[in-house]
Amino acid sequence: MDWASVFYLGTTLLLLLIFALIVVRTCNRRHRDKGEAPKYRMLDDD
Repeated sequence: MDWASVFYLGTTLLLLLIFALIVVRTCNRRHRDKGEAPKYRMLDDD
């Protein structure tokens, strides 16, 4: 494997890791409640 292939593989794995971290953080119960709060605040009457 040449250096371009190693760099491409490393970049791909790094982006996959970042994506997995975003998914895990989004699906986490504690963060899910924080993420849903603005939606319900918009529906509240002023």
